[in-house]
Amino acid sequence: DLIPNLIETVKGYAAHESKVFEQVTKARAAALGAGDPSSAAAAENMMQSALKSIFAVAEAYPQLQASQNFLELQSELVDTEDKIQASRRFYNGGVRELNTKIQLFPNTLFAKNLGFSSRDFFEVEDAAAIASAPRVQF
Repeated sequence: DLIPNLIETVKGYAAHESKVFEQVTKARAAALGAGDPSSAAAAENMMQSALKSIFAVAEAYPQLQASQNFLELQSELVDTEDKIQASRRFYNGGVRELNTKIQLFPNTLFAKNLGFSSRDFFEVEDAAAIASAPRVQF
């Protein structure tokens, strides 16, 4: 798993930053336990915040920034974030299509009787901050 490996790599350089590691661990547990899209979105928001903190810790340790393990883990994390973002777009596209179809006539007549209802989009709380977050360059 990518995030625990990243934590262990950074821990070796920043042993006194335990609060950051606890935050990341809690966020990861919440993400793994998320059952519905709204709790998954909340867990993802927590995870984004925690990962920002861990990269801030990494910036304080030049030796860590030069570590090959850290560089590889960071690259994998970026790839994983891109895949998550693509999955979120796919999910939201499906939700948009469902919500549109159940509102159109004659589908609206059958949708309610068959138990179909509008779904919420998978949204990130602080999308502007995430979109404008600086990329860590090593």
